[in-house]
Amino acid sequence: MREALRDTGETIITAVVIFLVLQATTQSFLIEGSSMEPNLVQGERLLVNKFVYAQSSFSLFGDDGYLFSGPQRGDVVVFHPPTGSATDFVKRIIGVPGDVIDLDGEFVYVNGIKGEWIDEATARRHEKYPVIVPPGEYFVLGDNRRVSVDSRNWGMVPADSIVGRAWAVYWPIAEFQLFS
Repeated sequence: MREALRDTGETIITAVVIFLVLQATTQSFLIEGSSMEPNLVQGERLLVNKFVYAQSSFSLFGDDGYLFSGPQRGDVVVFHPPTGSATDFVKRIIGVPGDVIDLDGEFVYVNGIKGEWIDEATARRHEKYPVIVPPGEYFVLGDNRRVSVDSRNWGMVPADSIVGRAWAVYWPIAEFQLFS
């Protein structure tokens, strides 16, 4: 009887620890809208890795203030929007600190090179281009540029507004995909 109680207690404690670790390091996110189509579609659910961009006073792989590595160009991220909206946004990082971003109405240029994540016309929303991405901020765009509200509208996203990087689409099951 004692052994059964001990085993049950160990199982419960293990389940609670796993639950707490998952709560601290991951988040579910529901895709709302069409700004990331065709890659992410309305109603899909993402699993977001909140730990990947953990900040630290020391770094294992560099001195950029991140425990592992900071956000990279091409990462799909979930963040608190600068618009003050209560709903988080999901977009793709196009520019990292120090990058020069230019839009010509057709393409996005990063440091003078046509961006590799761009496959459709990218209209300017103002004429203040090119822009330099300041330290600690990121330039983000939706994959569906025609309908996306993004850095072209409200500027850069501060690093401390980023919740995490998209890790996987887990729902619906038929659309399962992992992000690199």
